[in-house]
Amino acid sequence: MREIELKGIVPDEAAARARVEAAGGELAFAGRLEDRRYDDAGGRLAPRDLVLRLRTYRDPDGRVRSAHLDWKGPTKYDGGYKVREEVSSEVADPDAVAHIFERLGYTVIREIDRDVSQYTLDGATVRFERYPRMDVLVEVEGSPDAIERAIERLALPRSEFSAARLPEFVARYEARTGTRAALCDRELAGDFTYQVRDA
Repeated sequence: MREIELKGIVPDEAAARARVEAAGGELAFAGRLEDRRYDDAGGRLAPRDLVLRLRTYRDPDGRVRSAHLDWKGPTKYDGGYKVREEVSSEVADPDAVAHIFERLGYTVIREIDRDVSQYTLDGATVRFERYPRMDVLVEVEGSPDAIERAIERLALPRSEFSAARLPEFVARYEARTGTRAALCDRELAGDFTYQVRDA
């Protein structure tokens, strides 16, 4: 499967969400989205731009709604869109999968925690992402046509959307505010163990 997406900063999330809903967007999930990215003991995945990720969706009360094990190939750019090959499978017990990874010698190289509101809109997925300390982002995923229709309905400037990766948004936030971004709860508490390039 090919993942095709663009991201942009959202200056007024409530207004943008209202426009998505007025255009017929259906809320598919609202809660916490946790990503744990893994690498082997030799650190051989990240330098090749390969992602092994355990993604967990949690309801506001903390219960697991669903979880997925994902593999992503190297990032490519096609017509201004970010494109990656992706293989994903739902898993019943994310804690058990994490334990298996540990037993196999894989370690978490990046944690990403955010509260999200995810919509389906005319063939696109539109996800608003609130990180512990950074700009609110909106990710639009689907076919190029579906992405463009969704951006039009968001009524945000098309020029604000790009194929930039998350570390680029972090750099922009930090340059503009002079404040260090926090992509996970650990960083919000002051532990900056993880490298931004692994985001």
